[in-house]
Amino acid sequence: MSHQFLGADIASIQAISAVPKILRAVAATTGLRFVCVARVTPDSWHACAVLDQLDFGLKVGDGLDVTTTLCEEVRDTGSAVIIDSVSNSEKYRDHHTPRIYGFQSYFSIPLFRPNGDYFGTLCGLDPEPSDLSNESTTTSMTLFAELISLQLHNDQRLSDTQIALLDERTTAELREQFIAVLGHDLRTPLSTIITGTEILTKYGPEPKVVPLIAMMRRSAFRISALVDDMVDFARGRMGNGISLHLRAEHTLHEVFNQVIDELRQIYPGREIDSKIQTGFTLVCDAGRMGQLLSNLVKNALVHGDDQHAVSVVVTIDHGIFELKVTNQGSAIPPEVIAQLFKPFWRSPNSAKDGLGLGLFIVSEIVKSHGGHIEVVSSAASTAFIYTTKVNDVSSS
Repeated sequence: MSHQFLGADIASIQAISAVPKILRAVAATTGLRFVCVARVTPDSWHACAVLDQLDFGLKVGDGLDVTTTLCEEVRDTGSAVIIDSVSNSEKYRDHHTPRIYGFQSYFSIPLFRPNGDYFGTLCGLDPEPSDLSNESTTTSMTLFAELISLQLHNDQRLSDTQIALLDERTTAELREQFIAVLGHDLRTPLSTIITGTEILTKYGPEPKVVPLIAMMRRSAFRISALVDDMVDFARGRMGNGISLHLRAEHTLHEVFNQVIDELRQIYPGREIDSKIQTGFTLVCDAGRMGQLLSNLVKNALVHGDDQHAVSVVVTIDHGIFELKVTNQGSAIPPEVIAQLFKPFWRSPNSAKDGLGLGLFIVSEIVKSHGGHIEVVSSAASTAFIYTTKVNDVSSS
Protein backbone atom coordinates (compact mmCIF):
# COMPACT_ATOMS: atom_id res chain seq x y z
CA MET A 1 0.00 0.00 0.00
CA SER A 2 1.36 3.46 -0.87
CA HIS A 3 2.07 5.90 1.94
CA GLN A 4 -0.49 8.29 0.40
CA PHE A 5 -3.35 5.81 0.65
CA LEU A 6 -2.24 4.55 4.07
CA GLY A 7 -2.14 8.12 5.34
CA ALA A 8 -5.67 8.70 4.07
CA ASP A 9 -6.92 5.52 5.75
CA ILE A 10 -5.32 6.43 9.07
CA ALA A 11 -6.71 9.96 8.78
CA SER A 12 -10.21 8.59 8.14
CA ILE A 13 -10.08 6.70 11.45
CA GLN A 14 -8.47 9.59 13.31
CA ALA A 15 -11.21 11.88 12.03
CA ILE A 16 -13.89 9.80 13.77
CA SER A 17 -14.23 11.56 17.10
CA ALA A 18 -15.99 8.56 18.69
CA VAL A 19 -13.09 6.13 18.15
CA PRO A 20 -11.13 6.96 21.36
CA LYS A 21 -14.33 6.53 23.39
CA ILE A 22 -15.07 3.25 21.61
CA LEU A 23 -11.59 1.92 22.43
CA ARG A 24 -12.01 2.86 26.09
CA ALA A 25 -15.46 1.24 26.17
CA VAL A 26 -14.09 -1.96 24.58
CA ALA A 27 -11.26 -2.08 27.13
CA ALA A 28 -13.72 -1.60 30.00
CA THR A 29 -16.11 -4.24 28.61
CA THR A 30 -13.48 -6.88 27.89
CA GLY A 31 -10.84 -6.16 30.50
CA LEU A 32 -8.17 -6.15 27.77
CA ARG A 33 -5.40 -3.62 28.17
CA PHE A 34 -4.45 -3.22 24.52
CA VAL A 35 -7.13 -2.30 21.98
CA CYS A 36 -6.67 -0.85 18.52
CA VAL A 37 -8.17 -0.24 15.08
CA ALA A 38 -5.97 -1.70 12.35
CA ARG A 39 -5.84 -1.23 8.60
CA VAL A 40 -5.21 -4.66 7.09
CA THR A 41 -4.36 -5.45 3.47
CA PRO A 42 -3.00 -8.64 1.87
CA ASP A 43 0.54 -7.44 2.55
CA SER A 44 0.37 -4.98 5.45
CA TRP A 45 -0.95 -4.28 8.96
CA HIS A 46 -0.93 -0.76 10.39
CA ALA A 47 -2.36 0.75 13.56
CA CYS A 48 -4.87 3.55 12.93
CA ALA A 49 -5.96 4.17 16.54
CA VAL A 50 -4.47 2.73 19.73
CA LEU A 51 -5.32 2.39 23.42
CA ASP A 52 -2.23 0.86 25.06
CA GLN A 53 -2.30 0.20 28.80
CA LEU A 54 0.27 -2.58 28.49
CA ASP A 55 3.16 -0.56 27.10
CA PHE A 56 2.86 -2.89 24.12
CA GLY A 57 4.76 -0.30 22.11
CA LEU A 58 2.56 0.16 19.04
CA LYS A 59 1.65 3.70 18.08
CA VAL A 60 -0.60 5.13 15.38
CA GLY A 61 1.03 4.49 11.99
CA ASP A 62 3.21 1.65 13.23
CA GLY A 63 3.09 -1.57 11.23
CA LEU A 64 3.41 -5.31 11.79
CA ASP A 65 4.22 -8.20 9.51
CA VAL A 66 0.67 -9.19 8.54
CA THR A 67 1.65 -12.87 8.36
CA THR A 68 2.38 -12.78 12.11
CA THR A 69 -1.14 -11.59 12.97
CA LEU A 70 -4.53 -13.22 13.28
CA CYS A 71 -6.07 -10.24 11.46
CA GLU A 72 -4.90 -11.92 8.28
CA GLU A 73 -7.24 -14.82 9.09
CA VAL A 74 -10.09 -12.40 9.78
CA ARG A 75 -9.46 -10.76 6.41
CA ASP A 76 -9.46 -14.10 4.59
CA THR A 77 -12.60 -15.51 6.28
CA GLY A 78 -14.55 -12.31 6.92
CA SER A 79 -15.33 -13.69 10.41
CA ALA A 80 -14.26 -12.63 13.90
CA VAL A 81 -11.60 -14.45 15.90
CA ILE A 82 -12.26 -14.57 19.66
CA ILE A 83 -9.98 -16.35 22.13
CA ASP A 84 -10.71 -16.50 25.87
CA SER A 85 -7.52 -18.38 26.71
CA VAL A 86 -4.82 -19.47 24.28
CA SER A 87 -3.67 -22.20 26.68
CA ASN A 88 -7.13 -23.77 26.63
CA SER A 89 -7.66 -23.40 22.85
CA GLU A 90 -6.96 -26.48 20.75
CA LYS A 91 -6.79 -24.28 17.61
CA TYR A 92 -4.47 -21.56 18.90
CA ARG A 93 -2.37 -23.06 21.75
CA ASP A 94 0.37 -23.97 19.28
CA HIS A 95 -0.19 -21.04 16.91
CA HIS A 96 2.81 -18.80 16.21
CA THR A 97 0.94 -15.50 16.73
CA PRO A 98 0.25 -15.87 20.49
CA ARG A 99 3.88 -16.94 21.03
CA ILE A 100 5.19 -13.89 19.12
CA TYR A 101 3.04 -11.33 20.91
CA GLY A 102 2.63 -13.07 24.28
CA PHE A 103 -1.12 -12.88 24.72
CA GLN A 104 -3.66 -15.24 26.26
CA SER A 105 -6.91 -13.44 25.47
CA TYR A 106 -7.57 -11.93 22.06
CA PHE A 107 -10.29 -10.74 19.71
CA SER A 108 -10.34 -9.41 16.17
CA ILE A 109 -13.58 -8.25 14.52
CA PRO A 110 -13.71 -7.21 10.84
CA LEU A 111 -14.40 -3.64 9.72
CA PHE A 112 -15.83 -2.97 6.29
CA ARG A 113 -15.95 -0.02 3.91
CA PRO A 114 -19.31 1.30 2.58
CA ASN A 115 -19.00 -0.82 -0.57
CA GLY A 116 -18.43 -3.98 1.46
CA ASP A 117 -14.65 -4.12 0.99
CA TYR A 118 -12.59 -5.23 3.96
CA PHE A 119 -10.91 -2.30 5.76
CA GLY A 120 -9.30 -3.93 8.77
CA THR A 121 -10.15 -4.93 12.30
CA LEU A 122 -11.13 -3.78 15.73
CA CYS A 123 -8.81 -5.94 17.83
CA GLY A 124 -7.46 -6.35 21.35
CA LEU A 125 -5.21 -8.57 23.44
CA ASP A 126 -3.97 -9.16 26.96
CA PRO A 127 -1.43 -11.48 28.62
CA GLU A 128 -4.18 -12.67 30.95
CA PRO A 129 -7.19 -14.85 29.98
CA SER A 130 -10.58 -13.13 29.73
CA ASP A 131 -14.16 -14.27 29.23
CA LEU A 132 -14.65 -12.74 25.77
CA SER A 133 -16.86 -15.35 24.12
CA ASN A 134 -19.90 -14.82 26.33
CA GLU A 135 -22.86 -13.45 24.39
CA SER A 136 -22.99 -10.07 26.10
CA THR A 137 -19.32 -9.25 25.46
CA THR A 138 -19.38 -10.59 21.91
CA THR A 139 -22.49 -8.57 21.09
CA SER A 140 -20.96 -5.39 22.53
CA MET A 141 -17.69 -5.79 20.58
CA THR A 142 -19.62 -6.49 17.36
CA LEU A 143 -21.74 -3.38 17.88
CA PHE A 144 -18.63 -1.27 18.46
CA ALA A 145 -17.09 -2.62 15.24
CA GLU A 146 -20.30 -1.89 13.31
CA LEU A 147 -20.31 1.65 14.71
CA ILE A 148 -16.80 2.26 13.36
CA SER A 149 -17.79 0.78 9.99
CA LEU A 150 -20.81 3.09 9.93
CA GLN A 151 -18.59 6.08 10.65
CA LEU A 152 -16.32 5.01 7.79
CA HIS A 153 -19.41 5.01 5.60
CA ASN A 154 -20.30 8.54 6.70
CA ASP A 155 -16.70 9.66 6.14
CA GLN A 156 -16.82 8.25 2.60
CA ARG A 157 -20.12 10.00 1.91
CA LEU A 158 -18.65 13.26 3.17
CA SER A 159 -15.58 12.79 0.99
CA ASP A 160 -17.75 12.02 -2.05
CA THR A 161 -19.86 15.11 -1.34
CA GLN A 162 -16.77 17.31 -1.05
CA ILE A 163 -15.44 15.95 -4.34
CA ALA A 164 -18.82 16.57 -5.99
CA LEU A 165 -18.87 20.12 -4.64
CA LEU A 166 -15.34 20.71 -5.89
CA ASP A 167 -16.30 19.41 -9.33
CA GLU A 168 -19.39 21.62 -9.32
CA ARG A 169 -17.34 24.64 -8.26
CA THR A 170 -14.82 23.98 -11.03
CA THR A 171 -17.63 23.61 -13.57
CA ALA A 172 -19.22 26.84 -12.35
CA GLU A 173 -15.93 28.71 -12.66
CA LEU A 174 -15.42 27.42 -16.21
CA ARG A 175 -18.99 28.38 -17.08
CA GLU A 176 -18.49 31.90 -15.74
CA GLN A 177 -15.18 32.24 -17.59
CA PHE A 178 -16.96 31.16 -20.77
CA ILE A 179 -19.67 33.77 -20.20
CA ALA A 180 -17.05 36.48 -19.70
CA VAL A 181 -15.15 35.53 -22.86
CA LEU A 182 -18.35 35.19 -24.88
CA GLY A 183 -19.55 38.58 -23.71
CA HIS A 184 -16.25 40.18 -24.64
CA ASP A 185 -16.28 38.63 -28.11
CA LEU A 186 -19.90 39.64 -28.77
CA ARG A 187 -19.28 43.32 -28.08
CA THR A 188 -17.34 43.99 -31.30
CA PRO A 189 -19.98 42.73 -33.77
CA LEU A 190 -22.70 44.43 -31.71
CA SER A 191 -20.84 47.72 -31.87
CA THR A 192 -20.61 47.33 -35.66
CA ILE A 193 -24.38 46.74 -35.94
CA ILE A 194 -25.20 49.76 -33.77
CA THR A 195 -22.81 51.98 -35.73
CA GLY A 196 -24.33 50.71 -38.97
CA THR A 197 -27.85 51.67 -37.89
CA GLU A 198 -26.63 55.14 -36.92
CA ILE A 199 -25.03 55.62 -40.36
CA LEU A 200 -28.15 54.41 -42.14
CA THR A 201 -30.26 56.84 -40.12
CA LYS A 202 -27.86 59.74 -40.77
CA TYR A 203 -27.88 59.35 -44.58
CA GLY A 204 -31.61 59.39 -44.97
CA PRO A 205 -32.87 55.94 -45.86
CA GLU A 206 -36.10 55.25 -47.67
CA PRO A 207 -39.03 56.21 -45.40
CA LYS A 208 -40.42 52.69 -45.47
CA VAL A 209 -37.22 51.24 -43.91
CA VAL A 210 -36.89 53.85 -41.16
CA PRO A 211 -39.04 51.83 -38.69
CA LEU A 212 -37.00 48.71 -39.49
CA ILE A 213 -33.73 50.51 -38.80
CA ALA A 214 -35.13 51.89 -35.55
CA MET A 215 -36.22 48.39 -34.52
CA MET A 216 -32.79 46.98 -35.40
CA ARG A 217 -31.12 49.68 -33.32
CA ARG A 218 -33.36 48.99 -30.31
CA SER A 219 -32.70 45.26 -30.63
CA ALA A 220 -28.95 45.81 -30.84
CA PHE A 221 -28.98 47.99 -27.71
CA ARG A 222 -31.07 45.36 -25.94
CA ILE A 223 -28.60 42.59 -26.85
CA SER A 224 -25.74 44.86 -25.78
CA ALA A 225 -27.39 45.38 -22.39
CA LEU A 226 -27.85 41.61 -21.96
CA VAL A 227 -24.18 41.04 -22.81
CA ASP A 228 -23.12 43.70 -20.30
CA ASP A 229 -25.25 42.03 -17.62
CA MET A 230 -23.72 38.60 -18.37
CA VAL A 231 -20.18 39.97 -18.22
CA ASP A 232 -20.83 41.85 -14.97
CA PHE A 233 -22.42 38.77 -13.44
CA ALA A 234 -19.49 36.55 -14.46
CA ARG A 235 -16.96 39.07 -13.21
CA GLY A 236 -18.74 39.32 -9.87
CA ARG A 237 -19.02 35.55 -9.47
CA MET A 238 -15.36 35.02 -10.39
CA GLY A 239 -14.32 37.27 -7.51
CA ASN A 240 -13.30 40.34 -9.49
CA GLY A 241 -16.37 42.35 -8.56
CA ILE A 242 -18.01 45.15 -10.52
CA SER A 243 -15.24 47.28 -12.03
CA LEU A 244 -15.30 50.98 -11.15
CA HIS A 245 -13.54 54.06 -12.52
CA LEU A 246 -14.09 56.58 -9.73
CA ARG A 247 -13.65 60.29 -10.23
CA ALA A 248 -15.31 63.53 -9.28
CA GLU A 249 -18.27 63.86 -11.65
CA HIS A 250 -19.59 67.40 -12.20
CA THR A 251 -22.16 66.54 -14.88
CA LEU A 252 -23.76 63.35 -13.59
CA HIS A 253 -27.17 64.90 -14.22
CA GLU A 254 -26.37 64.88 -17.95
CA VAL A 255 -25.60 61.14 -17.81
CA PHE A 256 -28.94 60.52 -16.09
CA ASN A 257 -30.84 62.67 -18.60
CA GLN A 258 -29.21 60.81 -21.49
CA VAL A 259 -30.22 57.44 -19.99
CA ILE A 260 -33.80 58.62 -19.62
CA ASP A 261 -33.91 59.96 -23.18
CA GLU A 262 -32.67 56.61 -24.53
CA LEU A 263 -35.29 54.72 -22.52
CA ARG A 264 -38.02 57.02 -23.83
CA GLN A 265 -36.97 56.00 -27.35
CA ILE A 266 -36.91 52.31 -26.47
CA TYR A 267 -40.31 52.54 -24.71
CA PRO A 268 -42.11 55.15 -26.85
CA GLY A 269 -45.51 54.32 -25.39
CA ARG A 270 -44.46 54.93 -21.79
CA GLU A 271 -44.08 58.16 -19.82
CA ILE A 272 -41.03 58.86 -17.66
CA ASP A 273 -41.15 61.92 -15.38
CA SER A 274 -37.77 63.11 -14.12
CA LYS A 275 -36.61 65.67 -11.59
CA ILE A 276 -32.82 65.56 -11.50
CA GLN A 277 -30.88 68.04 -9.40
CA THR A 278 -28.03 69.88 -11.10
CA GLY A 279 -24.99 71.76 -9.86
CA PHE A 280 -23.44 69.04 -7.70
CA THR A 281 -20.22 67.04 -7.74
CA LEU A 282 -20.21 63.37 -6.86
CA VAL A 283 -17.27 60.96 -6.67
CA CYS A 284 -18.49 57.88 -8.54
CA ASP A 285 -18.29 55.86 -11.73
CA ALA A 286 -20.61 57.78 -14.04
CA GLY A 287 -21.10 54.87 -16.43
CA ARG A 288 -22.07 52.52 -13.61
CA MET A 289 -24.44 55.10 -12.13
CA GLY A 290 -26.10 55.41 -15.53
CA GLN A 291 -26.37 51.61 -15.68
CA LEU A 292 -27.91 51.56 -12.20
CA LEU A 293 -30.53 54.13 -13.20
CA SER A 294 -31.23 52.37 -16.51
CA ASN A 295 -31.80 49.00 -14.82
CA LEU A 296 -34.08 50.51 -12.18
CA VAL A 297 -36.17 52.42 -14.71
CA LYS A 298 -36.44 49.41 -17.05
CA ASN A 299 -37.58 47.31 -14.08
CA ALA A 300 -40.21 49.94 -13.24
CA LEU A 301 -41.40 50.12 -16.85
CA VAL A 302 -41.70 46.35 -17.16
CA HIS A 303 -43.38 45.67 -13.83
CA GLY A 304 -45.28 48.90 -13.17
CA ASP A 305 -48.74 49.94 -14.29
CA ASP A 306 -48.37 50.99 -17.93
CA GLN A 307 -51.18 53.55 -17.52
CA HIS A 308 -49.05 55.66 -15.20
CA ALA A 309 -45.68 57.38 -15.51
CA VAL A 310 -42.47 56.14 -13.95
CA SER A 311 -40.94 58.80 -11.71
CA VAL A 312 -37.20 59.48 -11.38
CA VAL A 313 -36.00 61.88 -8.68
CA VAL A 314 -32.32 62.62 -7.97
CA THR A 315 -31.29 64.87 -5.08
CA ILE A 316 -28.31 65.62 -2.87
CA ASP A 317 -29.01 67.13 0.52
CA HIS A 318 -26.70 67.47 3.54
CA GLY A 319 -24.14 65.05 2.13
CA ILE A 320 -26.69 62.39 1.20
CA PHE A 321 -27.11 61.40 -2.45
CA GLU A 322 -30.53 59.90 -3.22
CA LEU A 323 -31.79 58.35 -6.45
CA LYS A 324 -35.45 57.30 -6.31
CA VAL A 325 -37.35 55.42 -9.02
CA THR A 326 -41.08 54.96 -8.47
CA ASN A 327 -43.78 53.14 -10.42
CA GLN A 328 -47.50 52.70 -9.83
CA GLY A 329 -48.92 49.22 -9.38
CA SER A 330 -49.70 46.46 -6.92
CA ALA A 331 -47.69 46.02 -3.74
CA ILE A 332 -44.72 43.66 -3.75
CA PRO A 333 -44.97 41.12 -0.90
CA PRO A 334 -42.10 41.20 1.64
CA GLU A 335 -41.05 37.63 0.72
CA VAL A 336 -40.67 38.72 -2.92
CA ILE A 337 -38.73 41.87 -1.96
CA ALA A 338 -36.27 39.61 -0.15
CA GLN A 339 -35.54 37.80 -3.45
CA LEU A 340 -35.41 40.76 -5.84
CA PHE A 341 -31.65 41.31 -5.90
CA LYS A 342 -30.67 37.65 -6.34
CA PRO A 343 -29.21 36.66 -9.73
CA PHE A 344 -31.54 35.01 -12.26
CA TRP A 345 -34.52 35.45 -9.93
CA ARG A 346 -37.84 36.48 -11.43
CA SER A 347 -41.28 36.58 -9.92
CA PRO A 348 -43.45 33.65 -11.06
CA ASN A 349 -46.05 36.21 -12.18
CA SER A 350 -43.64 38.34 -14.19
CA ALA A 351 -43.06 38.19 -17.93
CA LYS A 352 -40.06 36.03 -18.87
CA ASP A 353 -38.16 39.05 -20.16
CA GLY A 354 -34.39 39.26 -19.84
CA LEU A 355 -31.99 37.16 -17.83
CA GLY A 356 -33.15 38.21 -14.38
CA LEU A 357 -29.82 39.97 -13.75
CA GLY A 358 -30.85 43.63 -13.85
CA LEU A 359 -31.51 44.12 -10.15
CA PHE A 360 -28.59 41.88 -9.20
CA ILE A 361 -26.30 44.20 -11.20
CA VAL A 362 -27.93 47.15 -9.42
CA SER A 363 -27.09 45.63 -6.03
CA GLU A 364 -23.49 45.01 -7.12
CA ILE A 365 -23.09 48.61 -8.30
CA VAL A 366 -24.59 49.86 -5.03
CA LYS A 367 -22.24 47.63 -3.04
CA SER A 368 -19.19 48.75 -5.02
CA HIS A 369 -20.04 52.40 -4.35
CA GLY A 370 -20.55 51.75 -0.63
CA GLY A 371 -24.20 52.75 -0.82
CA HIS A 372 -27.53 51.30 0.25
CA ILE A 373 -30.69 50.43 -1.64
CA GLU A 374 -34.13 49.72 -0.22
CA VAL A 375 -37.51 48.86 -1.68
CA VAL A 376 -40.63 50.56 -0.33
CA SER A 377 -43.86 49.08 -1.65
CA SER A 378 -47.50 49.82 -0.92
CA ALA A 379 -50.84 49.11 -2.56
CA ALA A 380 -50.40 52.24 -4.69
CA SER A 381 -46.74 52.31 -5.69
CA THR A 382 -43.27 50.80 -5.40
CA ALA A 383 -40.07 52.80 -5.01
CA PHE A 384 -36.44 51.73 -5.30
CA ILE A 385 -34.33 54.20 -3.30
CA TYR A 386 -30.54 54.33 -3.59
CA THR A 387 -28.68 56.44 -1.02
CA THR A 388 -25.08 56.96 -0.09
CA LYS A 389 -23.15 59.23 2.22
CA VAL A 390 -20.88 61.44 0.19
CA ASN A 391 -17.88 63.30 1.49
CA ASP A 392 -16.62 64.76 -1.79
CA VAL A 393 -19.89 66.45 -2.61
CA SER A 394 -20.91 70.02 -3.28
CA SER A 395 -24.34 71.28 -4.17
CA SER A 396 -25.86 74.59 -5.09
